[in-house]
Amino acid sequence: MADILSLAAINDPALRIAYTHCRSRVRQRDTVEYSIMQLMPPVLRPACWAMWAAFSAADDIADAAEGPLTDRAARLDAWTAALERELVAGHSADPVRHALIDTVRRWHLDFAQLQLSFAALKEDARGRRLETWREWSARVGDSNFSWASQSMTLLARAGVPVPIWLRRKDTYQRYLDGLYLTDTLTDLSQDLERGDISLPAEVLDLFPQAADHLRERRWSPAVSELVTHLTAQAHRWLNQLDLTGALHPGPAEMLRTATRLFHARLDAVHEAGPVLLSRPVLPPRKTRWQILAPARARAALAWRLAPLSPPPRRSGPVCPVPHQARSPLPAQAPPGHPSGARPPTIPADHMPRHVAVIMDGNGRWATSRNLPRHQGHRVGADSAVRDVIYGAAEIGLNYLTLYAFSTENWKRDSQEISYLFETVRDQLRDIVTHDRYGIRLRWAGRNEGLPEELVDSLLQAESTTRHRTGLTVTLCLNYGGRAELTQAAAQLARAATAGDLHPDRLSEDDLASHLLLPDTPDVDLIWRTGGEHRISNFLLWQSAYAELHFTDKYWPDVDRRDLWFAISNYAQRERRYGTAPPPPTSSPDRLTTQDSAQ
Repeated sequence: MADILSLAAINDPALRIAYTHCRSRVRQRDTVEYSIMQLMPPVLRPACWAMWAAFSAADDIADAAEGPLTDRAARLDAWTAALERELVAGHSADPVRHALIDTVRRWHLDFAQLQLSFAALKEDARGRRLETWREWSARVGDSNFSWASQSMTLLARAGVPVPIWLRRKDTYQRYLDGLYLTDTLTDLSQDLERGDISLPAEVLDLFPQAADHLRERRWSPAVSELVTHLTAQAHRWLNQLDLTGALHPGPAEMLRTATRLFHARLDAVHEAGPVLLSRPVLPPRKTRWQILAPARARAALAWRLAPLSPPPRRSGPVCPVPHQARSPLPAQAPPGHPSGARPPTIPADHMPRHVAVIMDGNGRWATSRNLPRHQGHRVGADSAVRDVIYGAAEIGLNYLTLYAFSTENWKRDSQEISYLFETVRDQLRDIVTHDRYGIRLRWAGRNEGLPEELVDSLLQAESTTRHRTGLTVTLCLNYGGRAELTQAAAQLARAATAGDLHPDRLSEDDLASHLLLPDTPDVDLIWRTGGEHRISNFLLWQSAYAELHFTDKYWPDVDRRDLWFAISNYAQRERRYGTAPPPPTSSPDRLTTQDSAQ
């Protein structure tokens, strides 16, 4: 233990006590998780102990049996508020928080990412009820995905980048679902002591009386069938074999070992019977040792062969204190338009939630000026894209989706494509660094064919901005509507084959949940520039009832006033969704403007 702390350059006596406390807490409370952490490089283990100990401490507050839900939520709010204040100061009297603060600063971690886990626990402390597996999975993602991503960041900081987990987010999320469902089954007795059943109503409804019998702590045929169903489902979710492809041997060994351990836990759950309702269940020590002993040898060999960097030395704060830790300030308004134009005032019930833009005419704009086509993309990005994003934020739009590169655009000149990708990377840097505007970036598209560094930039930008609460900008790059639907259909087919859904009960919601960004609302308005009047394989499912707006301007000539005009035009339309039009009535205009949008 002392050697590991010294190797990690943790020499301050108070810090050594804090990290030792975290290690003991994790080792005693979360045996399997601790064993997996021991497969990390020794220099990173203290950071893993600190992060997991902090998460489990917050989880304990959220799950406390004593006191009403409001008291639990208040205690958790106080705990996280203290952590944010102490992060600024750089120390804490609480050993778990003290170790976490040192880990965040020492390894330059994104504290806002860890806050997502704490925010999810706050929702649990307030008694959130989950109806569907989709909601349950989102909860798992909120509470565990950010912790897992920071573990990967630790490896990257030590010289072992593992970007592959980002490129397979859906697969990784399903794997996390399997881990969390295993935890839920293992700790079922503890949840029942608090009167909680941490399962969605969707699955409980499949086994009548199972929920009542669980609350009564009665092992019945219904409970037995439910547990059998859930253990089989967790086994399937854990079998994401392609997760380790192209990974460094160290992280690959960790994933494989975690999978074996959690499968063993599921076997123990399945064999436990009524004991499952009275105490937590773990696989026998012999089984764990048979898995861990060879894994430790393989992991040790992998890390000896890997060039690991020592942790950065501290001399004062090593990294800037995250914005969220300083103060929860709202996003600032973006710069106004140079003309002084102000956005129109749109009644809330006539404001679109989601506007999607086909940014057409970049190449033709350049050709008309005897310029290379790629210059059109550069001007369109530097001028039009930035200003339209600012205009969307200024008018209060929630979602803006930009069609940057379709799956059909690969037919274009290779030099033009190369310049376009370079332009996109510059845009990403611009959005990520201007966090004061609260803009969240997302990507929809396929990674096949894209430069590896561009894929990494896109996914890193998503990860960096995911905590922001302002305008959500989705960049459709290497995207095609038919390809998205084909991929969703393939996922549904795999789910049906695995027994996760019944083909005869398939609904529109099931298909929608397998789209690239299922939590993004349907498109209200599609706006296309450049004089063409078609949607070009763009968001086919999401645009089923979208209003269409076409303008002749080439994209580089566009600015936020054109977006405002499109939204104003939308606000004047009557959206009926297939119903008959109402009888004509005289009513005042719906729209007033402070300044003309054009």
